Amino acid sequence: MEFQGKNLKTEFDGTFLNLIFGREGSAPNVLGADTLAELEVFLSKLSEHASKVKGLLISSQKDHFILGADITEFPHHFKREKNEMMKWLGHVNKLFNQFEDMPIPTVSLINGMAFGGGFEICLATDFRLMSTAPSAKVGLLETKLGIIPGWGGTVRLPRLAGADNAIEWITSGNQYGANEAYKIGAVDGMVAPDQLKAAGLSLLTRIHKNELPDWEKNRKRKKAPMLLNKVESPMVFDVSKGFVLGLTKGQYPAPIKAIEVMEAGSRKNRDEALAIESEGFADLTSTKVASSLVQIFLSDQAIKKQAKQVSEEAKNIENFAVLGAGIMGGGIAYQAASQKVSNVIMKDISQSSIDTGVKEAVGLFTKLAERGKVTPAQVAQGLQRIKTSLNYDNFSSVQYVVEAVVEKESVKAQVLKEIEEVTGRDTVITSNTSTISIAKLAQNLKYPERFCGMHFFNPVPKMPLVEIIRGPKTSESTINQAVKFALQLGKTPIVVNDCPGFLVNRVLFPYFFAFNELIADGIEWTRIDKVMEKFGWPMGPAFLLDVVGIDTGTHAAKIMAQGFPDRMIMSAGNIIELMFQANRFGQKNGLGFYEYKMDAKGKPVKELNPTIFASMMKQATKKTLTLTDQEIVDRMMLPMLFEAARCLEEKIVNTANEIDAGLLLGLGFPPFRGGIMKYCDDWGLDNVVASAKKWESVGAMYKVPNYLLEQQKQNKKFYQF
Repeated sequence: MEFQGKNLKTEFDGTFLNLIFGREGSAPNVLGADTLAELEVFLSKLSEHASKVKGLLISSQKDHFILGADITEFPHHFKREKNEMMKWLGHVNKLFNQFEDMPIPTVSLINGMAFGGGFEICLATDFRLMSTAPSAKVGLLETKLGIIPGWGGTVRLPRLAGADNAIEWITSGNQYGANEAYKIGAVDGMVAPDQLKAAGLSLLTRIHKNELPDWEKNRKRKKAPMLLNKVESPMVFDVSKGFVLGLTKGQYPAPIKAIEVMEAGSRKNRDEALAIESEGFADLTSTKVASSLVQIFLSDQAIKKQAKQVSEEAKNIENFAVLGAGIMGGGIAYQAASQKVSNVIMKDISQSSIDTGVKEAVGLFTKLAERGKVTPAQVAQGLQRIKTSLNYDNFSSVQYVVEAVVEKESVKAQVLKEIEEVTGRDTVITSNTSTISIAKLAQNLKYPERFCGMHFFNPVPKMPLVEIIRGPKTSESTINQAVKFALQLGKTPIVVNDCPGFLVNRVLFPYFFAFNELIADGIEWTRIDKVMEKFGWPMGPAFLLDVVGIDTGTHAAKIMAQGFPDRMIMSAGNIIELMFQANRFGQKNGLGFYEYKMDAKGKPVKELNPTIFASMMKQATKKTLTLTDQEIVDRMMLPMLFEAARCLEEKIVNTANEIDAGLLLGLGFPPFRGGIMKYCDDWGLDNVVASAKKWESVGAMYKVPNYLLEQQKQNKKFYQF
């Protein structure tokens, strides 16, 4: 039997058939409408030749297996009515059931990544053999998109691996290697990459020779109800719900829905359980959380695709230097060395600063080793890539420089001028500044076209975002090389045009100003923190200011006020200013809105002691308003939204995707809300404008930008679903 399509093909040796997933071109294997249509045709043809085929392999000709469903089709599917959604899911389940119900044994050969629907089709086969290659990973990742597995994952995995393991896998949405998958029974064997097909054929041959008479036992388990007694069931499912609810804080419904679906399906046979799963899936697709998380995924893919395209002509950097060897410089040096940049120079003017940077890099590599991510030998190799220097002796061969000295314009300008004099004509020079104008920093450079901003976020290893800031004279080739280097470092780059605060800090500081004004209106600061954490922020504005550093925030606020004096000048006697004057700088000196003590691991732990600065709060308070929690949220979010809209209007960035990615990756904006522009869509511009009108007396930051008024007039949204 032969079959050849654009996504599938077969090989037949006269006994065993190999179904090979291999989407044409460079596109990855995904289960989109075209692939599923071919799969249906293949299964029909197979039924016509069933007597000739004694066993079936499912494999991939790419370096991965199947990455899952085609998520680009989700906006279309999510618009379906519930009964239509369940009908579509039922159709795919019928195809997967055909694999499971075949009169011949079936074996999946998992050579690389098999996620979501790609893993679910493996679960439908009788056996799963998995490569031991580090790149081979399996998992049901759907809860990270706000949904649950919809093609049998909640039915088959708990019957193969046990309910407790399935709950952990599905609710976490994590990826697992061969050893972890084999340990719980999610796969049946681990095989060296080059032996995978041979092992699959050997297994089918043994079955064909009747050497494995009980080969259908897993099939029977997957089609029958689970064997959980009345004591086990509550222990497994109820305890898991409580644990997951504690982690998600009720903001992500998918993990809880997954447990409920598995529990309800555990007492049913396969087809009944699949119907329960389909209904749970369909219910989630109508939630704002699912549309937000899917939109984040699509935006992330679009941004990465754009970054890859613009940087195609740029080259990988081998010789790199970072100036300023403090915590930030050490983090940047570590990031470069950990991503195998061959030569990394960390330069400063004092040995004590060098020592601080080296200590930071060593500590980060050590943590990797402690978590088993790297071997001691790899740690040694990484550290050997980092060289330290108190001068510019070795800078003639440097291809790329990041200046990361103190955030003072005069100091940075002088250092940048020095770098230009000691580096080659083609060297790209960048500044890791969070607020200072790139145009100003470029004023004294001979070749401003090879200079741009490259704003890392702290801590560098954990924060995925890098802002690439284009100055007025920066060349496109410089921007493209900066994007390429950010990708080389494993970061997500967003290119922004020059303005005070660039994108992320420009949008952040109106949030802090709103916090100031709420304090002035008599709202308790601890309540504001709790309300905004309930909204979904990882920390409230007071705690965030402590982490950023109140001295740093005060300095940046002055720059923002100079850039946007119509709306970003803080009122006199505001709480942030008073805290700064009292030398309460936050975590860095242990005194901020909260007080901090180090735990046994050396991490700061916050404690509440508001009586110490009660007098400052009294001084900062001008009114005594009574506000609801929602009014507090509106007061905090409107200035941020309006500044984001102005960034679009002024072409600081070109798309809502970039705005939302910047806030999600750089600030920790609540992912289940999708980003500030997605939040605007869900809030509705009519409601946004009405709320702003209510608070316009607070200040200019509550004035609706013309850009949003035009969007409202034309009934436009930033996203399609």
